[in-house]
Amino acid sequence: MTWRWVNLTIAGATLAFLVWRLGAGPFLDGLRTVDGWALAAASGIAVLTTLCCAWRWRVVARGLGVDLPLSTAVPAYYRSLFLNVTLPGGVLGDVHRGVSHGRDTSDVGRGLRAVAWERSAGQVVQVVLTVAVLLVMPSPVHAVMPLVALALIAVATGLALAARLRPGAGRSRWTRLRSAAARDLRDALLARRAWPRIALASALIVAGHTATFLIAARSAGVTAPLSQMLPLALLVMLAAALPNVGGWGPREGVTAWAFAAAGLGASLGVATAVVYGLMVLVASLPGAAVLVAAELKLPVHLHGVPDG
Repeated sequence: MTWRWVNLTIAGATLAFLVWRLGAGPFLDGLRTVDGWALAAASGIAVLTTLCCAWRWRVVARGLGVDLPLSTAVPAYYRSLFLNVTLPGGVLGDVHRGVSHGRDTSDVGRGLRAVAWERSAGQVVQVVLTVAVLLVMPSPVHAVMPLVALALIAVATGLALAARLRPGAGRSRWTRLRSAAARDLRDALLARRAWPRIALASALIVAGHTATFLIAARSAGVTAPLSQMLPLALLVMLAAALPNVGGWGPREGVTAWAFAAAGLGASLGVATAVVYGLMVLVASLPGAAVLVAAELKLPVHLHGVPDG
């Protein structure tokens, strides 16, 4: 409950500050400029990114010893995406996905771990790609990126060492947690057959989300070249993971700041963020259909989707 109020406070304060500084005009501009072509493009891209998300989840789950057919994972992931973009926090859909899968396999703990590791692996790949692009391309944060890259290398080294840990002989809670985490890293993420698939799926997901943001920027009236927009898009995608309410709040704040720092104007940044938010919401609507089908107890299974 406390975390929910923190999310609401941060998101509300960010949006209120933007309205105070820029007025309601940029928000209304975003609502006016979004069009059917942009929404259709976002929905089409979402089909591909959701399929990649479900595939990544399946790879991680199998590494933990849990069966997850891809034809079941895709609708479940759509449902979690819809819940993430309509409920505070941006993670409640993932929690629901983990609990549901855990109940289906009679192991809620393992189901939640599979989702947590799957999302974490995706975030790691996203951070690596973002840092790599921001290191070589101009952006408002270009000056600090070498330090960020060094910190990232240090964290990666620590994770690699943790994955090599063998189960300890102690019985303390910390020893058990450390051993379990190291085992999960070895079996689910860093296994020879797992990590290339996880990295590929995550890279495709990042590319899809970035393309969606670039389409939103064009719909909002941005005419800057791709070389200028790509670093901004990746930066905003990272901000979307901050505490939010249905994705709204920090995303708009960071977009306004990044666009202003790049000389594009904070108002245009807010309009772009609004268009992007609407595109993401529409693209997640198949998840609402999955929820309705679950309430009506209708079977939801995608026939014809390969489970390889």
